[in-house]
Amino acid sequence: MGKPHEPSELLPGTLELLILETLTAGAMHGYGIAQRLRQVSDEVLQVGESSLYPALQRLLLKGWVKGEWGASENNRRARFYTLTATGRKQLVNERQEFDRLMVAIQKVLNTA
Repeated sequence: MGKPHEPSELLPGTLELLILETLTAGAMHGYGIAQRLRQVSDEVLQVGESSLYPALQRLLLKGWVKGEWGASENNRRARFYTLTATGRKQLVNERQEFDRLMVAIQKVLNTA
């Protein structure tokens, strides 16, 4: 595990799951998504632009989110992402798979 207040690495595919989950609260721009992940995780998950925007692009291409341009809180042009119906279904699948993986990892850690 990392030291307190040190960013933690994510398992492959986990960022997409976290973005989908974050968007269940409503439309957000990329910076807002990154802030929300950082706040909810008590500063452990600090997602940089170099990871966040490629993940959002993958989600757009898969049709799990859609993006619309608008004005942010400080009146700057920003792309706001929302979860699609397909994205909501995929979130359920992704969460089930993640939970299955976490149970398997816990089994290994608890028997070693």
